[in-house]
Amino acid sequence: MNHVPFVKQTKVDRVLIVDDSPDNIFLIQSILQEEGYAIETAENGEEALSKIDKFLPDLILLDVMMPVMDGYEVTRRVRDNVDLPFIPILLITAYDQLSVARGLDTGADDFIRKPVEYDELMARVRSLLRLKHSVDERDQIERQREDFVWRLTHDLRTPMVAADRMLSLLAEGVMGELSGDVQEAIEIMSRSNQNLLTMVNMLLEVYRYEAGRKALIFSAVDLTILASEVVEELLPIAIHKGLVLELVDSPVGPLLVKGDRMELYRVMTNLVGNAVKFTDRGRVTLKLTTNSGTLLNQNTPLIGLAGEDTGAGIPMDEHAMLFESFVTGKHKRSGSGLGLHLTRRIVEAHNGEIKVNSTVGVGSTFTVLLPSY
Repeated sequence: MNHVPFVKQTKVDRVLIVDDSPDNIFLIQSILQEEGYAIETAENGEEALSKIDKFLPDLILLDVMMPVMDGYEVTRRVRDNVDLPFIPILLITAYDQLSVARGLDTGADDFIRKPVEYDELMARVRSLLRLKHSVDERDQIERQREDFVWRLTHDLRTPMVAADRMLSLLAEGVMGELSGDVQEAIEIMSRSNQNLLTMVNMLLEVYRYEAGRKALIFSAVDLTILASEVVEELLPIAIHKGLVLELVDSPVGPLLVKGDRMELYRVMTNLVGNAVKFTDRGRVTLKLTTNSGTLLNQNTPLIGLAGEDTGAGIPMDEHAMLFESFVTGKHKRSGSGLGLHLTRRIVEAHNGEIKVNSTVGVGSTFTVLLPSY
């Protein structure tokens, strides 16, 4: 049997040359075709834009001064088109430094002066194509990572939900009476499985926010009612630890924000739950305030939500990374590093901001600011 040898297919880089001078196009095209690049040409900016969508070049060589539409406008439109992948732009100019600076400010990546010299042209082309390949590889890795996280969380959830149901049936004695030791073992297994399921669900939510796939349902939400519900839900845990948990000094009447009720409930639960978790004695308080201030560079009425505790506190050197994903503190009970990251994502999706003030040995205050409805 004859075996056909495997030959790895090498992608040919595509270059779009845009110049209103046929002589310039012919010169550059001859040089690049000799080097094995696939070439497409255009004589003005409008023609270039129409060919970019069809040809999808890996590099654009763009003359600055052209009729119909100059190189600056072409560069601006390419950079403003969010549907295009990253395409390096090499400006070709016969003009002074100001034209080069304007082109780079518009979004070009490099420039070359006329008359074009072979060695300089090839060096800049190779450099920008290396940049293009590097960006494409990074984007591909990011897409693979997102796909992996999506598939992993979905594939993990199914058996974990099934295991949780089965453990519940065993604990209820559906399959027969259990001894005390077995009952205790099942309870431990059930708690561990619940913790894993919570982390998987949180990871899935983080992914949805980062991938832009989280659908929020906005309506008028009364934070006073929401805060009361959170305190009531978490109060038994605080009492079990010997802590005081209360909603304090909140203004009378509704405090409305425009948001997704379930996601804002998650924010409050995360902040108050963390405070209870990391506080061994003293109190945890939740406070709502109204004030005007600067938020996202706009002067707007604000509603503040502050969770304060008398816990161990957070060292100053950990504050900067506190809301990053998978960054855990040095506390012996530190979690997955996803809770505060997800909280920040939710707050930002509501055009708000979150900040922390903490002193080791004194306690921490997490404050969320949201635009008033």
